[in-house]
Amino acid sequence: MLPAFLSTPFSYKSLIINMIKRDITERYRGSFLGILWSLITPILLLTIYTFVFSFVFKARWGQEQSNQYEFAVVLFAGLIIYNLFAECLGRAPQLILNNVNYVKKVVFPLEILPWVSLGAALFHAFTSLCILLLFLPFTGHTLSITCLWLPVIIMPFLLLIIGVSWFLAATGVFMRDINQLMNMLLTMLMFMSPIFYPLSALPEQLQGLLYLNPITLIVEQVRAVLIWGVPPDGSALMIYSAVAIILYALGGLWFQKTRKGFADVL
Repeated sequence: MLPAFLSTPFSYKSLIINMIKRDITERYRGSFLGILWSLITPILLLTIYTFVFSFVFKARWGQEQSNQYEFAVVLFAGLIIYNLFAECLGRAPQLILNNVNYVKKVVFPLEILPWVSLGAALFHAFTSLCILLLFLPFTGHTLSITCLWLPVIIMPFLLLIIGVSWFLAATGVFMRDINQLMNMLLTMLMFMSPIFYPLSALPEQLQGLLYLNPITLIVEQVRAVLIWGVPPDGSALMIYSAVAIILYALGGLWFQKTRKGFADVL
């Protein structure tokens, strides 16, 4: 029989969906435009990136690239992945602390909280992705059939996020400093991944080190299938998936092991 946390998204599907909807609506509650901000924000960001990097800095992504819009869309694609990662892990250390009322309810499945956080982050990532796909034809790129590989690339990334979120949520109850540590670490990971620069800009010996960053491979593969129409690196994704599954399982086990002490600390 599988551990309960492995079947969490299926066992509590309705509860997770309802909590995701509430999380999204509460974020925009009281604003004049409401949920429309989820569309306006990525459009404004992509417009700003295009203007600043294409017309002001005249940046090019790689030596051989002559398309002036290339840098903006490549950067935006990388930031979609990073923001998904950072939003979930940035919130993770506070998930239990911000929901103390659920800890007191013995029947409430605390393990779904990272899934709720991930669902809300995925909503914003999907919105940004749609904006990117609509903008691509204006940059001289056509949507390739390789776009169908996107779910295959993203799935292990999501499992890794949940596993690490479980670990951070549980550990954050006992070590409050982990929240500040994660904010600093997420900033470091952003600059230590090929978001603002191509991997080819680094010496070969350093390129391998950047693949230790959990964002690097996913950013590279998402750009490959969406922008350049190149199939993903199957062997690299298999290794990444194996690591993601291990972290998912270990994070879930750690959460289940430590949850008994939440009520005592809180």
